[in-house]
Amino acid sequence: MTPRGGPPSARAAIAAVADGFTELPGAEAAQPADGPLGWSGYDAGRERAAERTGESESVVCGVATLGGTRALLVAFEFGFLGGSLGSRTGDRLEAAHARARELSLPVVSLIATGGSRMQEGMRALTQLQRVARQAALTRGAGLPQIAVLRDPATGGGWATLGAGADVTLALPGAQIGFAGSRVRPADADPRAYTAEEQLATGHVDAVVPEGELRGTLGRWLELLGTRPARDGRAVPPADPPAALGTDALPASGWAAVRQARAAGRPRADAYLTAHFTARAELSGDRCGGVDTGVRCGFGRYAGRTVAYAAQLGTATRPAGFRTAARLIRLAGRLGLPVLTLVDTPGAANDAAAERAGAGAAIAECFAAVAESPVPVTTLVVGEGGSGGALALASPGRTWMTPDSYFSVIAPELAAAILKRGPQDVRATADQLRIRPQDVVALGAAEGIVSSASRPAESSRSAGS
Repeated sequence: MTPRGGPPSARAAIAAVADGFTELPGAEAAQPADGPLGWSGYDAGRERAAERTGESESVVCGVATLGGTRALLVAFEFGFLGGSLGSRTGDRLEAAHARARELSLPVVSLIATGGSRMQEGMRALTQLQRVARQAALTRGAGLPQIAVLRDPATGGGWATLGAGADVTLALPGAQIGFAGSRVRPADADPRAYTAEEQLATGHVDAVVPEGELRGTLGRWLELLGTRPARDGRAVPPADPPAALGTDALPASGWAAVRQARAAGRPRADAYLTAHFTARAELSGDRCGGVDTGVRCGFGRYAGRTVAYAAQLGTATRPAGFRTAARLIRLAGRLGLPVLTLVDTPGAANDAAAERAGAGAAIAECFAAVAESPVPVTTLVVGEGGSGGALALASPGRTWMTPDSYFSVIAPELAAAILKRGPQDVRATADQLRIRPQDVVALGAAEGIVSSASRPAESSRSAGS
């Protein structure tokens, strides 16, 4: 049943993405007449909503199969009082998350809500704390949470189940924002409250056409929803990809720089395509920024899921470091190994980057790698420019390709600091010892991978 003028019903939304659905039994506590506030006409309004939608509350919860993976599915019924959250909604959401943890299932929320239910006053508003706690408990259990933002997705439903999910997808044109359309400032830019703008500003991972939603959810659940049992065993590290470029090592520091900067040298996208059989990507730092020069997501390699954060050869911006940190922390919670691909001339250092908190973002990325409970493996596939590259690099598990380099500073900048002329840049590059074989000999990398996917140099005592 589709409410007039509203989104498809909760059960239509479920049918569009799931194969099989077993609804959880109702878990609603009894309420006094007209609710906790004694709001005149509240009971009658609920009865009309039930008659119109066929539902007894604003959410429908149950166990479903999506793309071959079982999940706990929550679907909001917008036709029931605008999909608003009341105390009985909280009852159902709490029971759903508890059941997900009991069965070790991921949680998928199909959100269409106008916010908290004013007829229940503060009792309704405090359901957000209750929902947030349940989401935190599920997160602590290592179970992924995926949200699909339908139209509208506003108020507390967006600020808890939506924005708080590990992966947030949205339907095209969906209205998304903490403020609903009737309570925004009169001069507010309406574009700021759209799925497309939320994607552009780093708050949504992807805008997915409705016809592609079933397949997209299935792919995400295949990658995140089926994992080895959490039995205390250490997570095996990810394997570094094989080299895609030359196997020839550079003869000089400047030759290493030229190879790494060559236009035809394989970039991170080529490595991701060659290494993984299936991928799904995150987008944005959840702080208002997106860096298109950093690609983060999860891929399938040799039968298991690996998280990846890859620099694409540009100067990495604060949003890029924050997105990588977000990815690494999520992988740690889910017990998945991490692969980082390093390729950047360095961190962006323009005024906009400084205003966006470049230093804090780099520190956050360093901390995410240092604190990771799962192993992080790094392959330097091109330029390793100073701290902007090192922030994504694993201490003790970093590898180099033959056409890469790693340096404390770019040779040109080193020469400038030393008050040397342009003619001295090549000699400075040699002094910095930035060739792959130099980096291994200095103990900053484990070895050099070859096109045969085996270390060409596997010890730190390799010759220079």
